[in-house]
Amino acid sequence: MVKPAREPRRRLPTVQETSSGGLVVDLSTGMPRVAVICRLNRAGRAEWCLPKGHVEGEETLEEAAVREIEEETGIRGEVVEDLGSIDYWFSADGRRIHKVVHLFLLKAVGGTLTVENDPDAEAIDVEWVPLGARAERLAIPTERRAAVAATLRLGELA
Repeated sequence: MVKPAREPRRRLPTVQETSSGGLVVDLSTGMPRVAVICRLNRAGRAEWCLPKGHVEGEETLEEAAVREIEEETGIRGEVVEDLGSIDYWFSADGRRIHKVVHLFLLKAVGGTLTVENDPDAEAIDVEWVPLGARAERLAIPTERRAAVAATLRLGELA
């Protein structure tokens, strides 16, 4: 029996993407809380995640994190510490995308919780979540791990 010839696998073009964002923590209430956003994932399901987005122009990773967090949550923050990065691959629009997301811990210094200033309208909701409840709220395991790392620094933020 002769097997039919296989079609050669078509290689998708590879694209590099870099994003930045993180945890903006409010300590003013005595109970640390984190601003998280809800957005629709690629499957169209709502999921709660950390605010983040693409680095623009000549921005540093820290500048992009501050800007993206403020755009998506309405909260201004100051970078306290680098929490590392998340690295993953996915396919979309006929491309294979290698994405690196740099996460930072920020201390909230002003603003009002809102998604109204998100220029891409990706965030459909935003809320303060007690830092201890992050595991139940954040949908992405690597983001939950970053939140755990942030709790180790909270004593130094006060």
